[in-house]
Amino acid sequence: MWHEHNNKLEARLEFRDFGEAFAFMTEVAFQAEKLNHHPIWTNSWNVVEITLTTHDEGDTITEKDHRMAGEIDRIYKKFTK
Repeated sequence: MWHEHNNKLEARLEFRDFGEAFAFMTEVAFQAEKLNHHPIWTNSWNVVEITLTTHDEGDTITEKDHRMAGEIDRIYKKFTK
């Protein structure tokens, strides 16, 4: 699901509809607050595109990004059953 591009982790996630995509984003937002690591993301109807990079480490991929990606994967699985 994740791929590396220009020192960033990127993912494109699809959902059944806008409500499901927004519910996913809400849950990710709470987790991002807990980890103090916030994604760059866009939402267009049922698609959420996410970019993770660590700004305070020179915009590169760090363990913080991998940890956040794992949490996003965990949350996404709830919506793909």
